[in-house]
Amino acid sequence: MAKNGSLPAHEAPRDYLSDRIEERPSSQASMRWASLLTWFMRLLSIIWIMKGLSSWAIILGVWTPIGQFEVRSTGYQATIIYFALIDLIAAVGLWMASTWGGIMWLLAVMSHLILAAFFPGIVSSGILTIAFFLTLIAVYLAVSWLAAREE
Repeated sequence: MAKNGSLPAHEAPRDYLSDRIEERPSSQASMRWASLLTWFMRLLSIIWIMKGLSSWAIILGVWTPIGQFEVRSTGYQATIIYFALIDLIAAVGLWMASTWGGIMWLLAVMSHLILAAFFPGIVSSGILTIAFFLTLIAVYLAVSWLAAREE
């Protein structure tokens, strides 16, 4: 310690090497994209809850557009059960605005698109459905990228 109470030059504190944690002020744009992403995910969640519940309605016989669920092919039954589960799991994750919810939703949508391409008799494959799903994917990826970029 020097006579005047200050530290010698070789012991001077270095603020740029400090261990303290400082919070960056968030910008309005960051809050805007993150908020938009959260609300978009919640809107998707509502849509996917309806989609999952429609699969359960088919399984339980409440709504069967083609006939009884039990008399359908095993492939059809497996596909409906798969979507009844994954759509509701994705919807919960989307509502929570979690990363795993977005990933599960992308898995559900891509599964639907791939099955629609290879098995159009089992999964609806109308051009409007495919265009709607592709648009949702593009919007989700764009808003996610913008929200991550602003943070």
